[in-house]
Formats: sequence, structure tokens, C-alpha cells
Amino acid sequence: MGSFQGNKINPSRLHRSQLKYYAVLVPLAAFMILPIVFMFSQSLKPIGELFLYPPRFFVENPTFKNFYDLFNVTSATVIPMTRFLFNSLVVTGLVVVLSVAISAMAGFALSKLEFKSKKIVFEANVIALMFVSAAVAIPRYFVVETLGLTDHLLGHIVPLLAMPVGLFLIKQFVDQVPNEIIQSASIDGASNFTIFRKIIVPVIMPALATVAILSFQMAWNNTETSEIYMNKETIRTFAFYMTTLTGNLDNRVAGQGIAAAAALLMFIPNLIIFIFMQSRVMDTMAHSGLK
Repeated sequence: MGSFQGNKINPSRLHRSQLKYYAVLVPLAAFMILPIVFMFSQSLKPIGELFLYPPRFFVENPTFKNFYDLFNVTSATVIPMTRFLFNSLVVTGLVVVLSVAISAMAGFALSKLEFKSKKIVFEANVIALMFVSAAVAIPRYFVVETLGLTDHLLGHIVPLLAMPVGLFLIKQFVDQVPNEIIQSASIDGASNFTIFRKIIVPVIMPALATVAILSFQMAWNNTETSEIYMNKETIRTFAFYMTTLTGNLDNRVAGQGIAAAAALLMFIPNLIIFIFMQSRVMDTMAHSGLK
């Protein structure tokens, strides 16, 4: 029984046969976490340590003054930092929910439903995967302007709802659901929406979590919509505010600490959402190799 436990792919307890893997993975994980540690350390450094030469990796006299200055300095301006942060939270939340819902329903339709031009639509989505955002910036601007979404909160949301990679990923997951199950549910009188909600959604939860992470990062870190579509400062997002933070301060040297604190605030939500959903992402990677 002991030898069987030792030969299992995922033994329930640590086995000495695994030590050789830990000897490689632990140093590698420690090395990869260094940028995160440095970001936290940098945001807690007082102004004297930020410009030390040679620079120090770890902070010696941690302080929260940078965060205090971030909120204090910006609250004295016409538009406080909290306004930009609020815009980002609203936009990111709506983009995540809507993009996941649209990708899931479209993936189900392209995989299990029959309609005219189905293959053409999917091929168009595959072609869209090849285009970077800069290549479609001008057509996208004309669409947003025609819809009248400039200087409107929807101008942040609508351009980010189409996720070709999310649709492609979810369709591959839905393809793994046997057609016999769909047909049996239809014979029993289930509607397409019932089939989607009770059969498809539970199966594709790992893919939905992955799409949620991708859409969150895309929306939270996005500056394009603020730069191109928004002229009103009150409508712009926290990511855009980050790019102009040090340039708007009178003392740019002292502003480096504030910029470090703001960079950490930008990073923490990405870290939190990945920590809570990383197991789902691992499931997605495992299923991606199944045929």
C-alpha cells in the first residue's frame, strides 16, 4: 500500500520521491515572487530610501506615508483620486460580468446550435484573434463615436465586451459536452436557455473563471478608452490617472513614492482575483489538452 501511495501521480502526503521536484520548484517560485515582494517594499519606502545608491531591495524603515500622500495630495485637487478609482471599479465590474455572459452564450450557440452562417461567424472570431488592439483603434473609435458613447461611462464598457479569446476558449469547452445530453434534454422539453443554465454552465465553470480573470485584467489596466474616447476628467479611470500621476505633481522627485503606492493599488486587485480563481485556471489548462 505504501508503494502504491508513492507511485500515485498526486499522493495525499509528501513522499520522498517528490523532494527532487521541490528542490527545483521552490527556488523557482521564490525567484518568481521577487517582483511582487519588491513592489510591496518599494511602496513602503520613505523618500530617503527610494533614491539610495546602490538601491536596496528591501525596505529598512517601512512607512505608510506614500499612501497617505496619495490620498491627501489628490484629495486637494479638483478631482480626487477616489473618483478615478470609483470609475475603474464600476467599469471593471460591468465588463467582467457582461463579457463572461456574452462569451458563454455565444460559445454555446456556436458549439451546439444550428443557424445560418455559423461557420463564418466562428472563422471571423478566429481571424479577430490575430489583430492587436492598436490595429483596430481607428475603426473602434468610429463605432464608439457613431454610437454616441464618447464622454460616457459606456464608452469604457462597450469596446471591451468583445473577447475573441474568451469566445474561442469557451466554445472548445462546450464542444466536449456530448450532443446526446443536449438532445435528451430537448426531448424532455428543456429550452435552450435551460440547457445552457443547467447543463452547460456547470461544465464550463473553469473556462468562465479564466475569461473573468482575462476580462478583469483587460478592463482594470485599460488606458485606451480614457485617452481616446474621454475628454471629461471625471469619466476617466484609475489606470489612466496612474500614467499621469507624477507628471501632474509639482515635486516629481517626491512623487515617486506616491507613484509606487499607486502602482501597488493597481496590482493588488489582479493578485487577489488570481489567488481566488487560480484553481479554476489550472482546471482550464488541464482540460485544454483533452480531446
